[in-house]
Amino acid sequence: MVRTDIAALELGQLETALEDLGAKAFHARQIYRWVYRVGLTDFRDMTDLSVALREQLSQECEIRTPQVAQRNSSVDGTEKFLLELDDGRMIESVFIPDTPRLTFCVSTQVGCAMKCAFCLTGKMGLHRNLTAAEIAGQVRVLAHAVGLADKSFNVVLMGMGEPLHNYDATMKALRMLTARAGLAIPERRITLSTVGVPRGLERLAAEPVMPNLAVSLHAANDDLREQLVPVNRRYGLTDILEACRLFPAGRRRRITFEYVLLADTNDSENDARQLAGMLGGVKNKTKVNVIPLNEAPGIPFRRPTDSRINRFARTLARGGVTVSIRKSRGRDIRAACGQLLVEGAAGRLVKEHPSSVDPR
Repeated sequence: MVRTDIAALELGQLETALEDLGAKAFHARQIYRWVYRVGLTDFRDMTDLSVALREQLSQECEIRTPQVAQRNSSVDGTEKFLLELDDGRMIESVFIPDTPRLTFCVSTQVGCAMKCAFCLTGKMGLHRNLTAAEIAGQVRVLAHAVGLADKSFNVVLMGMGEPLHNYDATMKALRMLTARAGLAIPERRITLSTVGVPRGLERLAAEPVMPNLAVSLHAANDDLREQLVPVNRRYGLTDILEACRLFPAGRRRRITFEYVLLADTNDSENDARQLAGMLGGVKNKTKVNVIPLNEAPGIPFRRPTDSRINRFARTLARGGVTVSIRKSRGRDIRAACGQLLVEGAAGRLVKEHPSSVDPR
Protein backbone atom coordinates (compact mmCIF):
# COMPACT_ATOMS: atom_id res chain seq x y z
CA MET A 1 0.00 0.00 0.00
CA VAL A 2 1.28 3.46 -0.93
CA ARG A 3 1.06 5.68 2.11
CA THR A 4 0.24 9.38 1.88
CA ASP A 5 3.18 11.64 2.70
CA ILE A 6 1.79 14.32 4.99
CA ALA A 7 4.97 16.40 4.51
CA ALA A 8 4.08 16.79 0.81
CA LEU A 9 0.66 18.35 1.44
CA GLU A 10 -0.47 21.94 1.77
CA LEU A 11 -2.98 22.56 4.52
CA GLY A 12 -5.99 22.39 2.20
CA GLN A 13 -4.70 19.16 0.66
CA LEU A 14 -4.28 17.66 4.12
CA GLU A 15 -7.84 18.62 5.03
CA THR A 16 -9.07 16.79 1.93
CA ALA A 17 -6.89 13.76 2.67
CA LEU A 18 -8.29 13.53 6.21
CA GLU A 19 -11.85 13.73 4.95
CA ASP A 20 -11.06 10.89 2.53
CA LEU A 21 -9.96 8.88 5.56
CA GLY A 22 -13.25 9.64 7.29
CA ALA A 23 -11.67 12.09 9.73
CA LYS A 24 -12.59 15.72 10.43
CA ALA A 25 -10.82 18.39 8.36
CA PHE A 26 -9.99 20.50 11.44
CA HIS A 27 -7.45 17.89 12.52
CA ALA A 28 -5.24 19.14 9.67
CA ARG A 29 -4.23 22.21 11.68
CA GLN A 30 -3.35 20.06 14.66
CA ILE A 31 -1.19 17.77 12.52
CA TYR A 32 0.49 20.72 10.79
CA ARG A 33 1.37 22.17 14.17
CA TRP A 34 2.90 18.88 15.35
CA VAL A 35 4.91 18.42 12.16
CA TYR A 36 6.20 21.97 11.68
CA ARG A 37 6.27 23.60 15.11
CA VAL A 38 7.06 20.54 17.24
CA GLY A 39 8.97 18.49 14.67
CA LEU A 40 7.19 15.17 15.17
CA THR A 41 7.30 12.44 12.55
CA ASP A 42 5.45 9.77 14.55
CA PHE A 43 1.66 10.11 14.58
CA ARG A 44 1.44 8.15 17.82
CA ASP A 45 3.00 11.10 19.67
CA MET A 46 0.32 13.58 18.53
CA THR A 47 -1.52 13.51 21.81
CA ASP A 48 -4.42 15.83 20.98
CA LEU A 49 -5.63 13.36 18.31
CA SER A 50 -7.74 10.39 19.26
CA VAL A 51 -5.96 7.06 19.68
CA ALA A 52 -8.01 5.63 16.82
CA LEU A 53 -7.02 8.45 14.44
CA ARG A 54 -3.37 8.21 15.42
CA GLU A 55 -3.41 4.51 14.66
CA GLN A 56 -5.15 5.05 11.34
CA LEU A 57 -2.65 7.72 10.32
CA SER A 58 0.24 5.46 11.30
CA GLN A 59 -1.13 2.76 9.02
CA GLU A 60 -2.07 4.88 6.02
CA CYS A 61 0.21 7.93 6.13
CA GLU A 62 3.84 8.92 6.73
CA ILE A 63 5.95 12.04 7.26
CA ARG A 64 9.04 11.89 5.09
CA THR A 65 11.88 14.06 6.36
CA PRO A 66 15.46 14.65 5.13
CA GLN A 67 17.99 13.04 7.46
CA VAL A 68 21.09 14.79 8.77
CA ALA A 69 24.10 12.85 7.47
CA GLN A 70 26.73 15.36 8.51
CA ARG A 71 26.84 18.64 10.43
CA ASN A 72 29.84 20.97 10.36
CA SER A 73 30.40 24.15 12.36
CA SER A 74 32.47 27.15 11.27
CA VAL A 75 34.62 29.30 13.52
CA ASP A 76 32.11 32.12 12.90
CA GLY A 77 29.15 30.03 14.10
CA THR A 78 27.80 29.13 10.68
CA GLU A 79 26.62 25.53 10.42
CA LYS A 80 26.43 23.41 7.27
CA PHE A 81 24.09 20.41 7.10
CA LEU A 82 24.54 17.54 4.65
CA LEU A 83 21.08 16.04 4.28
CA GLU A 84 20.22 12.64 2.84
CA LEU A 85 16.97 12.24 0.91
CA ASP A 86 14.85 9.11 0.57
CA ASP A 87 16.54 8.07 -2.67
CA GLY A 88 20.06 8.47 -1.26
CA ARG A 89 20.70 11.79 -2.96
CA MET A 90 22.49 14.44 -0.92
CA ILE A 91 21.87 18.17 -0.59
CA GLU A 92 23.32 20.89 1.60
CA SER A 93 21.64 23.53 3.73
CA VAL A 94 23.27 26.24 5.83
CA PHE A 95 22.38 28.01 9.08
CA ILE A 96 23.81 31.53 9.36
CA PRO A 97 23.51 32.79 12.95
CA ASP A 98 23.73 36.52 12.27
CA THR A 99 22.00 38.32 15.12
CA PRO A 100 19.23 39.35 14.90
CA ARG A 101 18.84 38.02 11.34
CA LEU A 102 19.05 34.28 11.86
CA THR A 103 18.95 32.72 8.40
CA PHE A 104 18.53 29.31 6.79
CA CYS A 105 19.94 28.88 3.28
CA VAL A 106 18.16 25.98 1.56
CA SER A 107 18.42 24.15 -1.76
CA THR A 108 15.81 23.62 -4.48
CA GLN A 109 17.61 21.06 -6.65
CA VAL A 110 20.19 18.29 -6.36
CA GLY A 111 23.01 20.07 -8.15
CA CYS A 112 22.41 22.84 -10.68
CA ALA A 113 22.20 23.17 -14.45
CA MET A 114 23.31 26.81 -14.63
CA LYS A 115 27.06 26.04 -14.66
CA CYS A 116 28.09 29.49 -13.46
CA ALA A 117 31.85 29.70 -13.94
CA PHE A 118 32.60 30.73 -10.35
CA CYS A 119 30.26 28.31 -8.54
CA LEU A 120 31.14 24.80 -7.38
CA THR A 121 27.52 23.63 -7.33
CA GLY A 122 27.32 23.97 -11.11
CA LYS A 123 30.17 21.49 -11.46
CA MET A 124 27.84 18.80 -10.08
CA GLY A 125 25.42 19.19 -12.95
CA LEU A 126 21.71 18.78 -12.32
CA HIS A 127 20.58 15.39 -11.01
CA ARG A 128 16.96 16.18 -10.20
CA ASN A 129 14.54 18.72 -8.81
CA LEU A 130 13.61 18.61 -5.15
CA THR A 131 9.99 18.08 -4.21
CA ALA A 132 8.08 20.68 -2.23
CA ALA A 133 8.32 18.32 0.76
CA GLU A 134 12.12 18.18 0.46
CA ILE A 135 12.45 21.97 0.17
CA ALA A 136 10.18 22.67 3.14
CA GLY A 137 11.69 19.69 4.95
CA GLN A 138 15.10 21.36 5.04
CA VAL A 139 13.60 24.28 6.96
CA ARG A 140 11.83 21.92 9.37
CA VAL A 141 15.02 19.97 10.03
CA LEU A 142 17.25 23.01 10.51
CA ALA A 143 14.74 24.94 12.62
CA HIS A 144 14.47 22.09 15.12
CA ALA A 145 18.17 21.22 14.98
CA VAL A 146 19.18 24.72 16.11
CA GLY A 147 16.16 25.38 18.34
CA LEU A 148 14.44 28.08 16.30
CA ALA A 149 11.09 26.48 15.42
CA ASP A 150 9.27 28.84 17.79
CA LYS A 151 11.34 31.93 16.91
CA SER A 152 11.67 34.33 14.00
CA PHE A 153 14.17 33.54 11.27
CA ASN A 154 14.81 34.20 7.59
CA VAL A 155 14.81 31.69 4.73
CA VAL A 156 16.84 32.26 1.58
CA LEU A 157 16.53 30.04 -1.48
CA MET A 158 20.20 30.46 -2.32
CA GLY A 159 21.48 26.94 -1.81
CA MET A 160 21.99 24.33 -4.50
CA GLY A 161 19.93 24.81 -7.64
CA GLU A 162 17.93 27.44 -9.54
CA PRO A 163 14.54 27.95 -7.84
CA LEU A 164 12.77 29.17 -10.97
CA HIS A 165 13.76 25.99 -12.82
CA ASN A 166 11.80 24.12 -10.16
CA TYR A 167 9.03 26.68 -10.00
CA ASP A 168 5.94 24.72 -8.97
CA ALA A 169 7.66 22.76 -6.18
CA THR A 170 9.39 25.89 -4.89
CA MET A 171 6.19 27.91 -4.67
CA LYS A 172 4.28 25.03 -3.09
CA ALA A 173 7.02 24.76 -0.45
CA LEU A 174 6.72 28.48 0.28
CA ARG A 175 2.96 28.18 0.73
CA MET A 176 3.56 25.33 3.17
CA LEU A 177 6.18 27.30 5.11
CA THR A 178 4.04 30.44 5.35
CA ALA A 179 0.90 28.57 6.49
CA ARG A 180 -0.25 29.97 9.83
CA ALA A 181 -0.91 26.50 11.21
CA GLY A 182 2.75 25.59 10.67
CA LEU A 183 5.90 27.65 10.97
CA ALA A 184 4.00 30.74 9.77
CA ILE A 185 7.08 32.36 8.23
CA PRO A 186 6.18 35.87 6.98
CA GLU A 187 6.81 36.20 3.24
CA ARG A 188 8.91 39.30 3.94
CA ARG A 189 11.39 36.96 5.65
CA ILE A 190 11.81 34.74 2.58
CA THR A 191 14.15 35.60 -0.30
CA LEU A 192 14.31 33.79 -3.63
CA SER A 193 17.61 34.08 -5.50
CA THR A 194 17.67 33.45 -9.25
CA VAL A 195 20.04 33.93 -12.19
CA GLY A 196 16.99 35.24 -14.03
CA VAL A 197 14.45 33.11 -15.88
CA PRO A 198 12.07 35.65 -17.48
CA ARG A 199 9.02 33.38 -17.65
CA GLY A 200 9.54 32.38 -14.03
CA LEU A 201 9.94 36.04 -13.00
CA GLU A 202 6.70 36.90 -14.80
CA ARG A 203 4.86 34.13 -12.94
CA LEU A 204 6.42 35.14 -9.64
CA ALA A 205 5.21 38.74 -10.04
CA ALA A 206 1.61 37.49 -9.90
CA GLU A 207 1.96 35.10 -6.93
CA PRO A 208 -0.20 35.63 -3.82
CA VAL A 209 2.81 34.56 -1.72
CA MET A 210 5.60 36.77 -3.02
CA PRO A 211 9.08 36.38 -1.51
CA ASN A 212 11.76 39.01 -1.69
CA LEU A 213 13.58 38.80 -5.01
CA ALA A 214 17.34 38.62 -5.53
CA VAL A 215 18.55 38.47 -9.15
CA SER A 216 22.11 37.33 -9.81
CA LEU A 217 23.68 39.47 -12.56
CA HIS A 218 27.48 39.22 -12.10
CA ALA A 219 28.14 41.33 -15.20
CA ALA A 220 26.88 44.56 -16.76
CA ASN A 221 27.03 43.45 -20.40
CA ASP A 222 25.91 40.34 -22.24
CA ASP A 223 29.33 39.38 -23.62
CA LEU A 224 30.88 39.03 -20.18
CA ARG A 225 27.78 37.55 -18.60
CA GLU A 226 27.67 34.80 -21.23
CA GLN A 227 31.16 33.77 -20.13
CA LEU A 228 30.25 33.77 -16.43
CA VAL A 229 26.60 32.64 -16.58
CA PRO A 230 26.11 30.47 -19.70
CA VAL A 231 22.29 30.62 -19.51
CA ASN A 232 22.64 34.28 -20.51
CA ARG A 233 22.90 33.03 -24.11
CA ARG A 234 19.22 32.16 -23.77
CA TYR A 235 18.04 34.81 -21.31
CA GLY A 236 19.95 38.06 -21.85
CA LEU A 237 20.19 41.02 -19.53
CA THR A 238 17.54 42.97 -21.46
CA ASP A 239 15.04 40.12 -21.04
CA ILE A 240 15.80 39.76 -17.34
CA LEU A 241 15.52 43.46 -16.54
CA GLU A 242 12.30 43.74 -18.55
CA ALA A 243 10.81 40.92 -16.46
CA CYS A 244 11.97 42.68 -13.27
CA ARG A 245 10.15 45.83 -14.40
CA LEU A 246 6.88 43.89 -14.30
CA PHE A 247 7.09 43.47 -10.53
CA PRO A 248 4.50 45.59 -8.71
CA ALA A 249 6.53 48.40 -7.19
CA GLY A 250 4.46 48.48 -4.03
CA ARG A 251 4.68 44.79 -3.20
CA ARG A 252 8.28 44.83 -2.08
CA ARG A 253 10.65 47.51 -0.85
CA ARG A 254 13.27 46.67 -3.46
CA ILE A 255 14.74 44.11 -5.82
CA THR A 256 18.25 43.04 -4.87
CA PHE A 257 20.73 42.46 -7.68
CA GLU A 258 23.59 40.17 -6.69
CA TYR A 259 27.04 40.62 -8.18
CA VAL A 260 29.90 38.22 -7.44
CA LEU A 261 33.10 40.24 -7.71
CA LEU A 262 35.95 38.52 -9.57
CA ALA A 263 39.46 39.98 -9.63
CA ASP A 264 40.41 41.56 -12.98
CA THR A 265 37.24 40.20 -14.59
CA ASN A 266 34.18 42.24 -13.57
CA ASP A 267 35.51 44.47 -10.79
CA SER A 268 36.68 47.65 -12.54
CA GLU A 269 35.27 51.12 -12.00
CA ASN A 270 33.98 51.01 -15.58
CA ASP A 271 32.09 47.79 -14.75
CA ALA A 272 30.51 49.57 -11.79
CA ARG A 273 29.52 52.62 -13.85
CA GLN A 274 28.02 50.38 -16.54
CA LEU A 275 26.07 48.43 -13.92
CA ALA A 276 24.69 51.60 -12.32
CA GLY A 277 23.57 52.90 -15.71
CA MET A 278 21.90 49.61 -16.61
CA LEU A 279 19.87 49.50 -13.39
CA GLY A 280 18.69 53.09 -13.74
CA GLY A 281 15.72 51.98 -15.83
CA VAL A 282 14.28 49.62 -13.21
CA LYS A 283 11.35 51.42 -11.60
CA ASN A 284 11.37 49.34 -8.42
CA LYS A 285 13.73 50.38 -5.69
CA THR A 286 16.93 48.42 -6.19
CA LYS A 287 19.98 47.43 -4.22
CA VAL A 288 23.18 45.82 -5.42
CA ASN A 289 24.64 43.19 -3.12
CA VAL A 290 28.34 42.95 -3.91
CA ILE A 291 29.67 39.47 -3.10
CA PRO A 292 33.47 39.14 -3.14
CA LEU A 293 34.33 35.73 -4.56
CA ASN A 294 34.68 32.88 -2.10
CA GLU A 295 37.75 31.16 -3.50
CA ALA A 296 37.88 27.36 -3.60
CA PRO A 297 39.82 24.68 -5.46
CA GLY A 298 38.22 24.23 -8.87
CA ILE A 299 37.11 27.85 -9.24
CA PRO A 300 39.35 29.59 -11.85
CA PHE A 301 38.99 33.09 -10.41
CA ARG A 302 40.44 35.11 -7.55
CA ARG A 303 38.93 37.32 -4.89
CA PRO A 304 39.64 41.04 -5.47
CA THR A 305 41.62 43.02 -2.93
CA ASP A 306 39.69 44.90 -0.27
CA SER A 307 40.67 48.23 -1.82
CA ARG A 308 39.32 47.16 -5.21
CA ILE A 309 36.12 45.87 -3.63
CA ASN A 310 35.58 49.17 -1.83
CA ARG A 311 36.37 51.17 -4.99
CA PHE A 312 33.76 49.19 -6.93
CA ALA A 313 31.14 49.79 -4.22
CA ARG A 314 31.92 53.52 -4.00
CA THR A 315 31.62 53.89 -7.77
CA LEU A 316 28.20 52.23 -7.68
CA ALA A 317 27.10 54.51 -4.86
CA ARG A 318 28.21 57.59 -6.79
CA GLY A 319 26.04 56.31 -9.63
CA GLY A 320 22.99 56.52 -7.38
CA VAL A 321 22.81 52.82 -6.48
CA THR A 322 22.19 51.55 -2.97
CA VAL A 323 24.97 49.05 -2.37
CA SER A 324 26.05 46.60 0.30
CA ILE A 325 29.07 44.31 0.52
CA ARG A 326 28.23 40.82 1.72
CA LYS A 327 30.32 39.44 4.53
CA SER A 328 31.29 35.84 3.76
CA ARG A 329 30.26 33.29 6.37
CA GLY A 330 31.39 29.70 6.83
CA ARG A 331 34.27 29.85 4.35
CA ASP A 332 36.38 27.47 6.44
CA ILE A 333 33.75 24.71 6.06
CA ARG A 334 32.88 25.59 2.45
CA ALA A 335 29.43 26.84 3.41
CA ALA A 336 29.81 30.25 1.77
CA CYS A 337 28.05 31.47 -1.36
CA GLY A 338 29.09 29.44 -4.41
CA GLN A 339 30.86 26.75 -2.38
CA LEU A 340 28.11 24.13 -2.02
CA LEU A 341 29.25 20.89 -3.57
CA VAL A 342 28.31 17.29 -2.88
CA GLU A 343 30.89 15.03 -4.45
CA GLY A 344 30.57 11.34 -5.18
CA ALA A 345 28.31 9.35 -7.47
CA ALA A 346 25.59 11.66 -8.79
CA GLY A 347 25.26 13.53 -5.52
CA ARG A 348 24.80 10.38 -3.46
CA LEU A 349 26.44 9.71 -0.15
CA VAL A 350 29.21 7.17 -0.57
CA LYS A 351 28.76 5.53 2.81
CA GLU A 352 31.73 3.19 2.50
CA HIS A 353 34.04 6.19 2.11
CA PRO A 354 32.68 9.16 4.07
CA SER A 355 35.71 11.25 3.20
CA SER A 356 34.59 11.30 -0.43
CA VAL A 357 31.66 13.50 0.54
CA ASP A 358 32.87 17.08 0.39
CA PRO A 359 29.96 19.33 1.33
CA ARG A 360 29.61 22.74 -0.28
